[in-house]
Amino acid sequence: MAKTIKFTKMQGAGNDFMVIDGVTQPISLSADTIKKLANRQFGIGFDQLLLVESSAVADFKYRIFNADGSEVSQCGNGARCFVRFVVDQGLTHQREISVETASGIITPKLEAHGLVTVNMGAPRFKPDAIPFVAESAANSYVLEVNNQAHNIAAVSMGNPHAVLIVDDVETAPVQSLGAAIEYHPRFPERVNVGFMQIMNEHHIKLRVFERGSGETLACGTGACAAAVSGIQSGRLSSPVKVSARGGELSIAWQGTDTPVMMTGPAVTVFTGEIDLDAI
Repeated sequence: MAKTIKFTKMQGAGNDFMVIDGVTQPISLSADTIKKLANRQFGIGFDQLLLVESSAVADFKYRIFNADGSEVSQCGNGARCFVRFVVDQGLTHQREISVETASGIITPKLEAHGLVTVNMGAPRFKPDAIPFVAESAANSYVLEVNNQAHNIAAVSMGNPHAVLIVDDVETAPVQSLGAAIEYHPRFPERVNVGFMQIMNEHHIKLRVFERGSGETLACGTGACAAAVSGIQSGRLSSPVKVSARGGELSIAWQGTDTPVMMTGPAVTVFTGEIDLDAI
């Protein structure tokens, strides 16, 4: 496999990615290599690595690796960057594409105004689909963490999310509580943890402690999960503006089994090449 690879550094609302074309160049990366590439002092630095591959069932296949080298099923901000990348790289002339992920097919669309809208599919609330250990689906669950009870919503957007409502996202214990909930035994595949402050029925502030990456400046599936949980409980109404530390996203959901539509930016920061033997 290639020792020197071409890549593009991208970001969506501050959630940053190393994007690699695995269609026109052979790519095989170990978890250890991905961790080295993710290092912000000695590598490229990113929240997730996105790998573009050929697909037998869609226009492209989309693989996502966290900064710790673990592979995950979905990443919303990455999906927006994905369609921007394949269009900019000339891998497709379509502005709306079908993309195979480990959790199903998604359809990101590059809009005329430059933003990207992604059909993220329908959210999943059944505990075994998240996965989450509970007897039945509910809008809210009590989770015991370090001998304290916390009310959470649990939902899958192709990856598992726990959402907590807080009075102020700036003072919320994102690092400590996020890390504790990520590895909670009731989430057998670990979990992304969102801290949501409701500003009004159409606007929230959000911070997310991402599984395998820690807190990021934005999380697309986390924004979807927070908005959906708020709409499901009657606290929010679609569409919902989600203000993250890295920027804003717009989330629309009509309820029940309808798909979640996410709109936001996707920006190329720089392109480069890296010798894998040098890291």
